[in-house]
Amino acid sequence: MASNAEPDRSAGPAPASRRAISRSRLDILKALGDNTRYAIYLELARSPLPLATAEIADVLGLHVNTVRPHLERMREVGLLEVHAEGRGTVGRPQHRYSLAADAPSLGLEPSPYPMMARVLLHAAHEAGLDRSELAEAGRVQGAADAHQWPSGSACVDALIVEQAKLGFDPAVVDDDDGATMAFAHCPFRDLAETYPDLVCGLHCGLVEGFVETLGGARVAEFHSLLAREPCQVELAVERVGG
Repeated sequence: MASNAEPDRSAGPAPASRRAISRSRLDILKALGDNTRYAIYLELARSPLPLATAEIADVLGLHVNTVRPHLERMREVGLLEVHAEGRGTVGRPQHRYSLAADAPSLGLEPSPYPMMARVLLHAAHEAGLDRSELAEAGRVQGAADAHQWPSGSACVDALIVEQAKLGFDPAVVDDDDGATMAFAHCPFRDLAETYPDLVCGLHCGLVEGFVETLGGARVAEFHSLLAREPCQVELAVERVGG
């Protein structure tokens, strides 16, 4: 018996559509898995204006011929939008690149959070809160972040991912005693310069809470912007079989 009922459209995309979406997301993740493309993505995410190929190449210290195919690949998978800019002279227009409107944010897009952070830090300062109290709040959040990782995850690798998600551009150098993680970009730099103890204390707490909860490492020393630029953390790492 035929049914005149309307199809249920609340269940989400059809299987074929879901597969297409999954493939699209996989292509994006593969594109960002390349170190050069990831670096390009970060520069474009931070820039308030579209950037030309030569500008991107200059910032990253690369040749324009190296950057061009990466930009084209990122455009193909939907990460970038291309803007043609007339030079005002005879010749081909200059292409400028920006992130596509639906590109993954990685936590780098403009948002109301910096304004909210500024207000809350001012309130914390006026209330007389000190570094230790902000560090403790950071530890709570760092521990919560660590609980999202499977047991046995490599601590330093997981910390790199978490700090990258926050926009700190972590870079790690291993040594005999552990590892040093430097933060090439501070997404809260203006706030850290105004409230160094509060912001850097909060950041230190985030790192400490994360590594203490996940295990496999501990914070030996945290150097804030007041002590060293870029800020960095020295980690004592538990070596397997050590």
